[in-house]
Amino acid sequence: MIRLLVLLSASCLVIHGCPTIVSRAQWGAKSPKCRTRLSTPVPNVVIHHTAGTFCSSRSTCSAQARNIQSYHMNSRGWCDIGYNFLIGEDGVVYEGRGWTTHGAHAKSYNPISVGISFIGSFSNRAPNNAALNAAKSLIACGVSKNFIRRTYALKGHRNVMSTSCPGNSLYRVIQGWPRFKP
Repeated sequence: MIRLLVLLSASCLVIHGCPTIVSRAQWGAKSPKCRTRLSTPVPNVVIHHTAGTFCSSRSTCSAQARNIQSYHMNSRGWCDIGYNFLIGEDGVVYEGRGWTTHGAHAKSYNPISVGISFIGSFSNRAPNNAALNAAKSLIACGVSKNFIRRTYALKGHRNVMSTSCPGNSLYRVIQGWPRFKP
């Protein structure tokens, strides 16, 4: 039997083991133009970086999430932001397509994975510990809520497509995480 510790704070409900997730409404997301259900639990987690500007506060990370969504929808022609979740260096997770919506982040892996992207470019430096810990917590949360299989494989975007994503520094970090499979 799994017991979850539930804590109430003035601003949100926190379930022990799950990070704070800023909802789409809270960061100002546009409504998606389409939505395809993701069959869960998924067998893979794919790590990305957005390869743009870093952020370290709720306001700057929310602005970056809006910019990324606009780029994905307006320039790429996608129906929404591509990632399931984004993580800022404020140590907070930002909901993209969420746990149950098929992403647009890694072509053949979209229907069999959750895509998590760190906001910024991580070729020459790794994300800070707050961001890395938020990602680990998000993955553990996904497993505990049965959105991600307990036997999942963790991959960098470059392991499933020809790309330099998630950047060399971040890629070196995730290679040491549990369940990493190139």
